[in-house]
Amino acid sequence: MTALLDTHSALWYLENSRALSSPARAVIEDAIRAANDVYVSAISLVETIYLVERGRVPITALQRLRSALQDAASGLFVASVDASVAEAIHKIPRAAVPDMPDRIIAATALVLNAVLVTRDRRLQSCGIETIW
Repeated sequence: MTALLDTHSALWYLENSRALSSPARAVIEDAIRAANDVYVSAISLVETIYLVERGRVPITALQRLRSALQDAASGLFVASVDASVAEAIHKIPRAAVPDMPDRIIAATALVLNAVLVTRDRRLQSCGIETIW
């Protein structure tokens, strides 16, 4: 199964946080063990930088994310925000998911035909496959 992690899921996975649910952790670890693709959207890098700048997450979170995405052995890969993702955004209702980074992440999951690992209730209710 291909999986896409939303920003917080990726950060929580990399810091081994208890905030990440057991089923979410299992999906990630099972996918990595099976050599299936586990992605993090490029927008999550942007969002993490923003969260660091706002003082909402420590710089070490960004460093861990960058390091994991540069190390193929981590099992995590960057999913680009490209024209196909841009075209898929209209499939994510703005009324349900008003935040553009979240819509981009959801659209990326659609393009990749991936399950989205997220705790976000809005994303869970927008009609795409999610796990938490």
